[in-house]
Amino acid sequence: MHLALLIVGLLLLIGSGVMFARQARALVGTVLGAVGLAATVAGWILLDGGSTLSEAFRTGGLAAAAVVALYALWLSDQRRRIDEDRQDIERRRHDLEDQRHALEQARQQMETQRMQHDRERSTDERFARSIELLGDDADQVRVGAMHALAGLARSRAEYTQTVLDVLCAYLRRPFDHAHYARLRGADDAVEESVDADRERQVRLTAQRLIGELLPESGDGRAPTYDLDLTGATLEYFDISERVVGQLTARSVNLYEANAFGNMEIFGDAWFTAAHSWGKFIAPGTTFHKRAWFANFEADQLVDLKQSKFDGVTKLAQATFDGKVVLRGSKFAQPIDLNHSAFRGGIDMSAAVAASAETYGMTVSLEMKNELPEGWIVDQQDDGTGLVRT
Repeated sequence: MHLALLIVGLLLLIGSGVMFARQARALVGTVLGAVGLAATVAGWILLDGGSTLSEAFRTGGLAAAAVVALYALWLSDQRRRIDEDRQDIERRRHDLEDQRHALEQARQQMETQRMQHDRERSTDERFARSIELLGDDADQVRVGAMHALAGLARSRAEYTQTVLDVLCAYLRRPFDHAHYARLRGADDAVEESVDADRERQVRLTAQRLIGELLPESGDGRAPTYDLDLTGATLEYFDISERVVGQLTARSVNLYEANAFGNMEIFGDAWFTAAHSWGKFIAPGTTFHKRAWFANFEADQLVDLKQSKFDGVTKLAQATFDGKVVLRGSKFAQPIDLNHSAFRGGIDMSAAVAASAETYGMTVSLEMKNELPEGWIVDQQDDGTGLVRT
């Protein structure tokens, strides 16, 4: 009986190995192997003698438990390897996905750069074409070119200063008109011309577009653009309630009425040797830096009431045939009024001035003059009043 038990155990052990090897069924092979090993060990112990049946089966059970434990360790190792392989596959998949995403981003970036390059090239071509058309003989073509430039500035902010420079340069071109000659009472007659009148309308378009392109005052985030109108001829020029960087208007000729009211001028304002043949309307404007009106000439009203002058203000050697209104204006720094002439009267009531230089400043005694408290007017032999502070 003992020998039969031993033989059965060996057969089961061999059969489990064969089954495991051939069918790769680890769990079934392990169970059969454990049972076979238990029977073999028990049979071996019983054949050896000296042990009871219960002791033999207990020892066989321990051997079987060892096989099961080894299987459990092997199974755990297999699971660990499977997890590692799965994680490695997942990591590679993520790496491939990241590479694909990076390639897609690079492709999109290249496409964006290409589109931007094409857009910039198209914009440059439009700009060059518009500049070329500004020299066309037909006035409607020139007007169209100006509108094209303005549209370009609206769509591409980086072009705004350049477009403003071009429009200002157009207004600086020499131009005279019979209408202007009559306004200034010139003796030399300017020939009436249909072409000149059409050119005048083109220039009015340029002026209007400049006003539209400038940011509105009160917007602290708005960019500031410079205007260079040196020597320009302007009529009904209106940039009221606009923000400007540096405003250069030296030797400019201003006809009819021109408006600069409620502006913010963050740079220097140069009106040196400018001539206003009509009305100069600039109430409530803030001059953050220099306000230079040296050698300025005005035939009619100059309205600067309620304005702020934060920088140096110079009206030296300026001549005003019309009334000058500075009522309620504030001057943070001394005003230079040396050798200035106010022939149409001056209103500086409620004006706040740090101090003033008035050497040679004269006013008309035939007109109403309202000067700051403490200013004295001495009558001269020629009937004018000499102002002292």
